[in-house]
Amino acid sequence: MKYVFGNGQVFLGDSARSWSQAVGVRDGKIAAVGSEAAVREEIGAGAVDVDLAGRFLIAGFQDAHVHPMMGGLARMRCNLEHLSDPETALTVVADYVRSTDTEWVLGGGWKYHWFEGGNPPAALLDAVTDQPVYLGGADGHSGWANSTALRLAGITAATADPNDGRIERLPDGSPQGTLHEGAMRLMERATPQPDATVLRAALLEGQRYLLSLGITTWQDAWVTESLHGIYRELAISGDLKATVRGALWWDRSREIDQLDELVEASREGVGGYDPRTIKLMLDGVCENHTAALLEPYLDQAGIETGNTGLDFIATDDLAEIVTRIDAAGLQCHFHALGDRAVRHALDAIEAARRVNGWTDTRPHLAHLQFVNPLDIPRFRQLGATANAQPLWAVLDRSMSDLTIPFVGPDRTRHQYPWKSLLAAGTTMAMGSDWSVSTPDVMAQIDVAVHRNDPARGVHEVFLSDQRIGLADALMAFTAGSAYVNHRDVVSGSIERGKQADLVVLNADPFALERPRDVGVDITMIAGEIVYEGESA
Repeated sequence: MKYVFGNGQVFLGDSARSWSQAVGVRDGKIAAVGSEAAVREEIGAGAVDVDLAGRFLIAGFQDAHVHPMMGGLARMRCNLEHLSDPETALTVVADYVRSTDTEWVLGGGWKYHWFEGGNPPAALLDAVTDQPVYLGGADGHSGWANSTALRLAGITAATADPNDGRIERLPDGSPQGTLHEGAMRLMERATPQPDATVLRAALLEGQRYLLSLGITTWQDAWVTESLHGIYRELAISGDLKATVRGALWWDRSREIDQLDELVEASREGVGGYDPRTIKLMLDGVCENHTAALLEPYLDQAGIETGNTGLDFIATDDLAEIVTRIDAAGLQCHFHALGDRAVRHALDAIEAARRVNGWTDTRPHLAHLQFVNPLDIPRFRQLGATANAQPLWAVLDRSMSDLTIPFVGPDRTRHQYPWKSLLAAGTTMAMGSDWSVSTPDVMAQIDVAVHRNDPARGVHEVFLSDQRIGLADALMAFTAGSAYVNHRDVVSGSIERGKQADLVVLNADPFALERPRDVGVDITMIAGEIVYEGESA
């Protein structure tokens, strides 16, 4: 098929951030860029004429950190992700119990700020049902169980906290209902696990939703052995429409010899699925005080505690792990949220550079809630990409109630330093971390630009000096993420010869006050329209 896109705004997203009038597509590639007359002459007769009618054409968005199977599964289960208060959530759980014939009630999407101390109690779920209920938190770092589920999982006052997690407890030592980090595994061993058929359906649902938001490529940030197999199956069958970079999961409970298995799996890419990345989870999150910080958390009175968070991978081991992954030609994708985790990741990359020299593995650090100013220039120096999740950089209740009081004003200023990183020459990619937060690219870009979110009732600007420009944010979600995904030669910008991964937005975001008001009309991958909105 041949297409000509014209009569609108075309943001090429190249290194010059240039614009054009029209784009021609032939045989799945971008064949012409320029004036409408020149493009039509180049493409020739028989092309489908896509009249932008003043709309906006951009390269396909690329999400550099997302969990589409988990997001799809959440949409198929008891889904609380779009709710705003615990009362509504309990009503949704009650409705789900009445309408669904299932032994266990599984789902998630609850928010920390709904509950005192960020810890939902079992008693609230007990009042709804005596069926076993287990609901993951929106960020995937904590779980909420009722008493039946705790009993079936064998979690009692005598159950010890794992070394990488915590069981919240009542005064008598019995489980309160919230499980953090590694403690969630105690529950997950008891819950029924979805079979391959359900997981395949969940991934396809996740893909359908991401395509509707203009996302043509993504990096799946948690690829287990079973998910690896499903991706291969869908790539072979042709049902995988997007291009996917798979981040194979590093099991922190195992030794370094697991790398041999991961290297073998990394060679099993097929079609649009490329699993040559390793995901290393270094710490937790601030809301439950498991993010790894250089200085201790404070208590409610502002006094230093003895808690500096958790290191999920021992510092002494991390440098060797990263050096060997890099030597194998594989990319490291770090979960690094606290400033100590960020420093440890950068130290490990530096160690790998010393041993292996400068490789093109393109390591990247996701989340970066706290970055010590001394570490900001190290990103460019070490060739480490900053992988930002911009929707989180707001003064919501998770920030005002569960983070700032426990880190103090000095560290608060070091949160989500997007502008400082860009000013230091850092390559920036962006990702949603869906199902933790929405994968709607324009909603995320809106927060990156404004550092507030009136749509969620968050009006105060958070750290205004770290706001970035609209073009910077668009580039991060296109060219920046294409670089992280090792797709920059073939995608990430509108240039002759690149794959025709394109998105038609229903309005020009540069002409609007808030980018979040922009929607997606058309998503094209390799010259094939894979999503068409009602207004397209």
